[in-house]
Amino acid sequence: QVQVAESGGGLVQAGGSLRLSCAASESIFNLYTVAWYLQAPGKQREMVAIINGGGGTNYEESVRGRFTISRDNAKSTVYLQMNSLKSEDTGVYYCNTWPAPKIHWGQGTQVTVSS
Repeated sequence: QVQVAESGGGLVQAGGSLRLSCAASESIFNLYTVAWYLQAPGKQREMVAIINGGGGTNYEESVRGRFTISRDNAKSTVYLQMNSLKSEDTGVYYCNTWPAPKIHWGQGTQVTVSS
């Protein structure tokens, strides 16, 4: 069973930056479009950024211009560079395939932005 491990979260002040990583146990990310999802406190998990096999990207409107998703297929890792962080970016970040999650959800990584 493929597993993913998210890392890189933490506590940061508004306006700061973080870089999240998502490593898969097998080389599968090159086969699928991969997304970063955010589960904000009290809300459902929502996609914030996606990257397809060709490197094409798309972003949820609220993070466009601030977040950058990238992938390293050789390392089976997907990254999320988060700049100009806002308090509304707070929550647990997960990675999975998109649009249908095909991998067992990892533990996620907590991002807390203080204002």
